[in-house]
Amino acid sequence: MEVNFIDAGILNVAYQEWGPPAGRAVILLHGFPYDIHAYDEVAPCLAAAGCRVIVPYLRGYGPTRFLSAATPRSGEQAALGDDLRALMDALGMERAVLGGYDWGGRAACVVAALWPERVAGLVSCNGYNIQNIAGSNRPAPPEMEHKFWYQYYFHSERGRAGLEANRHPYCKLLWRLWSPNWTFDDATYDRTAASFENPDFVAVVIHSYRHRYALVAGDPAVAEIEARLAERPLITVPTIAMDGAGDGVMSSQGCAGHERFFSGAYRRDVIPSVGHNLPQEAPEAFADAVLSMAE
Repeated sequence: MEVNFIDAGILNVAYQEWGPPAGRAVILLHGFPYDIHAYDEVAPCLAAAGCRVIVPYLRGYGPTRFLSAATPRSGEQAALGDDLRALMDALGMERAVLGGYDWGGRAACVVAALWPERVAGLVSCNGYNIQNIAGSNRPAPPEMEHKFWYQYYFHSERGRAGLEANRHPYCKLLWRLWSPNWTFDDATYDRTAASFENPDFVAVVIHSYRHRYALVAGDPAVAEIEARLAERPLITVPTIAMDGAGDGVMSSQGCAGHERFFSGAYRRDVIPSVGHNLPQEAPEAFADAVLSMAE
């Protein structure tokens, strides 16, 4: 599938496009440590149903590049949301269905919360993904804390150096831990792992996992957006929240209370046995959810 490029905000965004140009607009967003191949089965299914589907590489992944060397390599939630809004503007998409998980789900939630007029519907894995940075110093239950070991590792210089030196085996370990019931082969992983060779991958990842714990400053250019997110805004657009019952990092039980952040049309689906990379592990279920938003 051909990769397209477009200048959008501070990025030159690489993306794939599926379906008719006049179709119902859908944007699908990947997480960490994944890339656009998470939607290899979802996107053609949506295109066959008449949707125009955009699947971008996030900042720090694949061929997407910053336009200026002076731009902070931020991975904070406000930056991801602003990237998505800028991409919609560059593509001339006034309104779209947004679907995503992990970092991509967070970007989708940010746009849905702050600019709901741009969102026809939202499919978000793990529900309300907007971070509560002010509350990040409150400890989680021990069974959750041990699952976040990778985040705490990234807080140290040792963790940054470890990701720099061992990004491929490190991320492959996370795939196995987070999706224990998914049997993926080396070729599947290697297709995505090529995206981690982006020159900004490590910097963006490390900033993301430090900023969410208020350990580093954010990009001043998105400080106003971050301040709005600190208010924990409601998401009022039609939403389907999805969870994999076999998610090894975010348990479906831990996400059960997320519906209190939503108002309006809302549905929650729990997919048996599926792990963290839900669109790639259960593409039919994810595509069905997006199509129900795009009708």
